[in-house]
Amino acid sequence: MFSKILIANRGEIALRIIHACKELGIKTVGVYSEADVDSLHVRFADEVVCIGPANSANSYLNIPAIISAAEITDVEAIHPGYGFLAENAHFAEICQSCQIEFIGPSPYNMRLMGDKMAARETMKKAKIPIIPGTLTAIKEKEDAIKIAKKIKYPIMIKATAGGGGKGMRICHNDVRLISALITAQNEAESSFGNPDVYFEKYISNSRHIEFQIVADRKGHTVHLGERDCSIQRRHQKLLEESPSMALDDKLRRKMGEVAIKAAKAVGYQGVGTVEFLLDENGDFYFLEMNTRIQVEHPVTETLTGIDLVKLQILLAAGEKLKLKQDKIKSSGHSIECRINAEDPDNGFLPSPGLIKNLILPGGPNIRIDTHVYSGYKIPPYYDSLIAKLITKGNNRNEALQTMRRALDEFIIEPIKTTIPFHRELLENRNFLRGEITTHFIEDLLSEKKE
Repeated sequence: MFSKILIANRGEIALRIIHACKELGIKTVGVYSEADVDSLHVRFADEVVCIGPANSANSYLNIPAIISAAEITDVEAIHPGYGFLAENAHFAEICQSCQIEFIGPSPYNMRLMGDKMAARETMKKAKIPIIPGTLTAIKEKEDAIKIAKKIKYPIMIKATAGGGGKGMRICHNDVRLISALITAQNEAESSFGNPDVYFEKYISNSRHIEFQIVADRKGHTVHLGERDCSIQRRHQKLLEESPSMALDDKLRRKMGEVAIKAAKAVGYQGVGTVEFLLDENGDFYFLEMNTRIQVEHPVTETLTGIDLVKLQILLAAGEKLKLKQDKIKSSGHSIECRINAEDPDNGFLPSPGLIKNLILPGGPNIRIDTHVYSGYKIPPYYDSLIAKLITKGNNRNEALQTMRRALDEFIIEPIKTTIPFHRELLENRNFLRGEITTHFIEDLLSEKKE
């Protein structure tokens, strides 16, 4: 087992990893930018190193600075969390070359699954259902129109190296296709340094279902059930829950088996997520694989009682996975609301600033993962996520009722947050009936404007 780990991240996920390390008896090294000097992960890590100015390119994405911090503090491993360098194969390779364990999958896994077209081709060879579309990059507009006619509209343009909704466009006709192609290529180039895009058939009225998978170095792989992540805005998730109301036991078992098959097809190691689109006919298609811990991992932890971050660390240290698929039990229903420092009444614009008053909800069946406190100043340089509110119930109605209470008791002032938005969402009749799709929020916001 490792004796000291560096956490190459910030915010709530850095704190979450510190918690797991402390319970495993592992010392921690926190890194921080000049803007994060007052962050809680700086206070609670055993050692800290400043790695640069506020700009993430010069701090949390600064590989030489992070490796230097790891070497001067003599750590044995680095945990990347999510975001920043978490899925950067080059960073993982540098860690290996410096004899530092990267807590995550192999660079090969990250590189293969990070290239969306390569991932699609790999899954197709493994007989995993993929969304109809191209397996090569679309370069010229003439080719684009020909291929679109074969696939048939509507079509989704996606960046090969994409993520977070960048380099994605939906097209319904040739005119829109050409302008969207150029825009997506430019956005992909600026965001990922790779302009390549490909086409997929756009599946309307679909749900985004992801399966949590875990695998050791010997290839023993299990899944820990699904999370329904359909409530999202511009491909950014806002609420996740499990189990999904769209899955019965038969479909759940089938999708879980396919998720394991997908992980084994690439020799996956560690904790990861296989994501699917589920259409209204009950057919599902491989979407992508996330080679890291997910923001929404507490939903699965709440239902299974399995600490995924501890498990990540143990597997990276070479331990065998002791979980057996038929012994994994999931109990009740869990919901996570992402609390962002954004103004939902003003186009979800970021709302950084000083938190003068903070009251956190409490009581049974409530979990809060957060790094903020009264007197904390939210910096404008990073992701707007400031807290994750997770509730559990014996069933969905109980989990929702607890969530309503928790949102009512959650006070963050004077900054704007998504708490009012979540309160409104939890009263929506279609949401309460479980009648949701990936464009549910867009439709809801459009109705409000009208």
